[in-house]
Amino acid sequence: MSQQHLAAPADETAVATVAQHRDWWRGAVIYQVYPRSFADSNGDGMGDLEGVRARLPYLRDLGVDAVWLSPFYASPQADAGYDVADYRAVDPMFGNLLDADALIRDAHGLGLRIIVDLVPNHSSDQHEWFKRALAEGPGSPLRERYHFRPGKGKKGELPPNDWESIFGGPAWTRVTEPDGTPGEWYLHLFAPEQPDFNWEHPAVGDEFRSILRFWLDMGVDGFRIDVAHGLVKAEGLPDLGDHDQLKLLGNDVMPFFDQDGVHEVYRQWRTVLDEYSPKLFEQGAPPERIFVAEAWTPTVERTARYVRPDELHQAFNFQYLSTDWDADELRVVIDRTLDAMRPVGAPPTWVLSNHDVTRHATRFANPPGLGTQIRTEGDRGLGLRRARAATLLMLALPGSAYLYQGEELGLPDVVDLPDEVRQDPAYFRGAGQDGFRDGCRVPIPWTREGSSYGFGAGGSWLPQPGSWGELSVEAQTGDPDSTLELYRAALAARREQPSLGAGESVDWLTAPEGVLAFRRGEFVCVANTTAAPVTVPSHGRVLLASGEVAVDGAEATLPADTTVWWTTG
Repeated sequence: MSQQHLAAPADETAVATVAQHRDWWRGAVIYQVYPRSFADSNGDGMGDLEGVRARLPYLRDLGVDAVWLSPFYASPQADAGYDVADYRAVDPMFGNLLDADALIRDAHGLGLRIIVDLVPNHSSDQHEWFKRALAEGPGSPLRERYHFRPGKGKKGELPPNDWESIFGGPAWTRVTEPDGTPGEWYLHLFAPEQPDFNWEHPAVGDEFRSILRFWLDMGVDGFRIDVAHGLVKAEGLPDLGDHDQLKLLGNDVMPFFDQDGVHEVYRQWRTVLDEYSPKLFEQGAPPERIFVAEAWTPTVERTARYVRPDELHQAFNFQYLSTDWDADELRVVIDRTLDAMRPVGAPPTWVLSNHDVTRHATRFANPPGLGTQIRTEGDRGLGLRRARAATLLMLALPGSAYLYQGEELGLPDVVDLPDEVRQDPAYFRGAGQDGFRDGCRVPIPWTREGSSYGFGAGGSWLPQPGSWGELSVEAQTGDPDSTLELYRAALAARREQPSLGAGESVDWLTAPEGVLAFRRGEFVCVANTTAAPVTVPSHGRVLLASGEVAVDGAEATLPADTTVWWTTG
């Protein structure tokens, strides 16, 4: 049973402290909080909502515009909360609905918006619908809300089709019927504990529109949609016919991903959200609420379909995240992104790290071409230099930027976690994702010393490296050369510079090979992606640089892997 909605919706006074402009999201910097790894308020080793709430002033002072919270719903935690048992309840490990309400109110009071994760592709196998579907047996109307099918073979012993789980192994699990006999199979594109909803059934759409209203009434400012590309499956669930399906992901339109029918779902959702986006804006109504899509698509052009004017507001730019630290490759992705988003009127988005990929300080420490999940530490110094430079480049581009918790500290991935502490379900299934996502989910350090470096009083659910005290917020605060202070300065400059933030184009400047240079109004960004210093024209006053830049009259020397911001005004 759901927890009751015990608190009234956020009042207008609290929301009014948030900057009142409808298109705030077009140039916003949004910070991803992975709640279990951000801050622990009760000393149980697991982060929680009260811990996040206590650290909101830190995020305000960092200079971000909004906070995106990964799932905190009631869940058996088979996949870190992405297996939801109750979409209207908070899991006790994170707190309760009153804690969520207080967090939203406090965030608004600090000028921060709150975006919550929504998981519509699948539920937990402990969701009430699914449990009843199993208990009622074949023919149950509840089974129509998922993808239950008879198996192939003489006795139904084979899966209904050849689809594979993203986490490895078949995408189908056979159930034992109430009478004890082997029975039907159900589809799960991820773990067996995550059965996929059947979005052709009207009850599924009705339920999620109700869930949207529940959280909008709580005062949230938007939703990040997990697996936004996965809801609708091709008619008839046809065989894929390829036994190395995972290599096709992100390169081809799959019968279970990026189907055209998904767009009708989001058009319906948009009508709900628009009811909460202020028609009475001038009279002090809350700012516009938004949808953000996690949509892995083969091209940025297909990603743009999700952000047409009557659908979603933003979509993550995974093509950019997957690009190596190479000037030519980056320019191609930047241009294609800008060109794809311009016709649909949506802002580009830029992201370098999240809870599913190796942190970019470690990706860039390794040779190019290894993908987004890397198991080796690489050259730590090189990775940090490139990560700092890549961040300044990203924050200079037009549109919205996403930061993942701890990247502002320059945290690397933890690549040497013992096998016995790992919790990524893909790790245990094999043949799926690499299964090393735990490395980017290690709780972040707040203090130089103490239990779990200030994360909480009772240790942390994943062990932290012994060197993390010197990477902590406490250690880096006030150090002008630290990565944390670089982020603070960059976000402050981004707010102060009228040419930064929202926009749809850049003016490329002539630059040496391996160097990106572009102008936006009175602002110029120059990024050296090479392993050697380069000499470039000086473009006025240096605003900020990721490394030491030597200016000599009309010229400047940029060290290897360095980005500099200039103002010509």
